[in-house]
Amino acid sequence: MQTVLASVLAAVAAYLLGSVSFAVVVSKCLYHQDVRQFGSGNAGMTNILRTYGKKAAALTLAGDFFKGVAAVLIGRLIFALFGVTVFDGAYVAGLFAILGHLYPLYFGFRGGKGILTSIGIIAVINPLVFLGLLIICLPLIFITKIVSVGSLAGAVCFPFLTLLVDHFAGGISWLDFAFSLVIALLVIWMHRANIKRLLNGTENRFGSKKMDSGEKK
Repeated sequence: MQTVLASVLAAVAAYLLGSVSFAVVVSKCLYHQDVRQFGSGNAGMTNILRTYGKKAAALTLAGDFFKGVAAVLIGRLIFALFGVTVFDGAYVAGLFAILGHLYPLYFGFRGGKGILTSIGIIAVINPLVFLGLLIICLPLIFITKIVSVGSLAGAVCFPFLTLLVDHFAGGISWLDFAFSLVIALLVIWMHRANIKRLLNGTENRFGSKKMDSGEKK
């Protein structure tokens, strides 16, 4: 019963926190607009950067990253308060924080694609995997100048890096792997339109003056 109650509380708290879409908050507070009305229509850092510039993008990056960190820490705190040690509360909180980001309660269930929040969560749960993903993804983004390439590469590599790090850390945790696989599949699903554009050769490049139809010029 304690485990169920702790899991429900962690899930609700993380979902509500994850629902704070910083892209929408920043665009509304600083520009009195909703970023989802421009560009790709996505409530994420890339669309914020293209629409409003570096300052807004930096604020969005920090907000979405650290809400992932905070959600995981809150989940662990709730589990500790209830004395639950069956599994790590970070898994429950992390998953629901991402779901909150993807489908935010406060903003009509139209959110971002979950990359920054996922990275914040991974940084706490498995710092070595986090570093591995940065080493793989950042060069890909700078080489291709396509953010989605790095995001998708990270999603594909995440479960395998988790297995590799766990193996060398003393043993594979199938809970770690299951969590990483679910997150990876969620990220890939949210990038399905990007995958189609990549295959068609029409995906926007980072720093390109080309913008999606309807984006603020």
